[in-house]
Amino acid sequence: MKIGFIGTGVMGKSLVNHLLEEKHEVFLFTRTAKKAESLVEAGAVLLDSPKQVAEKGEVIFTMVGYPADVEEVYFGDNGLLESVSAGTILVDMTTSKPSLAQRIYNTAAEKGVYALDAPVSGGDIGAKNGVLSIMVGGDKQIFKQLSPLLDLFGETIIYQGAAGAGQHTKMCNQINIASNMIGVCESLIYAKKAGLDPENVLRSISTGAAGSWSLSNLAPRMIAEDFKPGFYIKHFIKDMKIAAEEAEAWGLKLPGLKLSLSMYEELADKGYGEKGTQALIDYFN
Repeated sequence: MKIGFIGTGVMGKSLVNHLLEEKHEVFLFTRTAKKAESLVEAGAVLLDSPKQVAEKGEVIFTMVGYPADVEEVYFGDNGLLESVSAGTILVDMTTSKPSLAQRIYNTAAEKGVYALDAPVSGGDIGAKNGVLSIMVGGDKQIFKQLSPLLDLFGETIIYQGAAGAGQHTKMCNQINIASNMIGVCESLIYAKKAGLDPENVLRSISTGAAGSWSLSNLAPRMIAEDFKPGFYIKHFIKDMKIAAEEAEAWGLKLPGLKLSLSMYEELADKGYGEKGTQALIDYFN
């Protein structure tokens, strides 16, 4: 297939590699061309705007940073919706606002275009290994049609409902991680104070009732003081703010989310925004 892909960051690059490995023809747009150099060497074609990608792709994936970036890619000058052809499928894999996903869906429908919101969880490791969790909102029939491509990216791929449902599900995911990350850090700090070997502690608790993706994948990085981003703190803050705004609109109190957000914002103020979320351990140092 001819596939467009916009955004070649930590996870996007791996997803494009999966497409290239399956011999799809891939057309790219990224604001930082250097990030796409290895993909171009592997056979992808780098274009100059989302509009040009819209003119080439039968299916177009987007995976950018913030809701404002999504809005620019879809609705801005030289954006996707300016030039996309009827019958094209647009798939936004950015974690973004549910209301924006609904707006994209409605605008696309007016043009005879299909749109899915399909945010993911699993970080750089999940993207590289093609085992992401993908949460999808939009038309169920289009979801089924796209399943062979999504299968290249993920292991747990679940249709959640109408447009915006994928994004709401991702908010549930981020709310869960927000409190969990605090627990992971506090358990390691406790282990250290007790004079235990943190790696041995992880071997015991990661396979029991305390087990979680963050404990298994990020706690070892915390112990090694490896803060290279699999998922940026700045992007996690963005996600938590979206969830907090949705909850506030419903009058819903989420104290765990609120606490985690404040802790990560404090780290960002200290210059940690470009580090991985596992750098939360430094909050306790």
